[in-house]
Amino acid sequence: MAARSGSLRNYLVVRLLLVIPNVLVLLTMVFLLLRVAPGDPISAALGGRLPPEELARRREAAGYDRPLIVQYADYISQVLQGDFGTTVSDNRAVSTILLVNGAATLSLTVAAVLFALVVGIPLGLLAARYRNSWLDVVIRLFGILTYAAPVFFVGIVAIIVFTGKLGLLPSGRQAGPLAQATIEPVTNIFLLDAALAGDSEAFVDGLLHIVLPAVTLGLLLMGVFVRLIRVNVAQTLRDDYVEAARARGIAERRVVLHHAFRNAMVPFITVLGLQVALLLGGAILTETTFSWPGIGSELVRYINARDYVAVQGIMTVFALLVVGISVVIDVVNAFIDPRVRY
Repeated sequence: MAARSGSLRNYLVVRLLLVIPNVLVLLTMVFLLLRVAPGDPISAALGGRLPPEELARRREAAGYDRPLIVQYADYISQVLQGDFGTTVSDNRAVSTILLVNGAATLSLTVAAVLFALVVGIPLGLLAARYRNSWLDVVIRLFGILTYAAPVFFVGIVAIIVFTGKLGLLPSGRQAGPLAQATIEPVTNIFLLDAALAGDSEAFVDGLLHIVLPAVTLGLLLMGVFVRLIRVNVAQTLRDDYVEAARARGIAERRVVLHHAFRNAMVPFITVLGLQVALLLGGAILTETTFSWPGIGSELVRYINARDYVAVQGIMTVFALLVVGISVVIDVVNAFIDPRVRY
């Protein structure tokens, strides 16, 4: 027991220490990629709108006239202090953007992941249970199509069909104008704010507005879940201990759920964490398509405005989120699967 706890402790210490070089590499890539563009962020965002003297003054005040290595040191120092900069185009603190618009992105991502889990896992289990049957073929084709279809295309089709033709679901923003006017933002997550305010009508309105973007984004993730669950469960169903369970007369449904599915969870959790991190890329297109007021739509707006300070701050947070999610997944796997520790 002491050896096991020691190996787990050593693994966690090594994994946490590896965060430092990972973060430095990602931050360096973000910093350098945005310095490849000609000029500087001030000139890119405000060039042609301000006289040359004012541009020079602002470049000097922001430190863009200093050597690149000095700018890099200042950038790392600011990130360590939780300061991600101030936008050039509208003078907003990037931390404020992350707090306000990040809440909308969080609610959309959580809803998309829940949809993908609720639909993807049962479909994957069915495909594994009836592998090589017509049902397995249909489910696999459905998973491939949902993963391969462009998010923006699925979103546009969903808006045309369910909003334009059928009129079943609204699209655009987190809620209707009346509901948004009556709910005071506390957490900046509309559904949570509506629940805290006790306004059931606004809550239902928020639920209706999140369905289309969440399903559109969730379909991308669901295709991965279906294939991953099917492959791992089907492989586990051929193991000796599963055959032994069948020989003891255990029902096939129980064999699939309590024997094969549990052991297939380790690779599933690993990919789940990575896919959730990559889901942020899909969130950008989804938020733009549905006018969802999240970080993705703000990032597109600042890219169009050539506001590299805002883009750098948002991309820095995305990089830190990817590293953080990766660490959490590795720690969870270490607790679930003892083989990871050794």
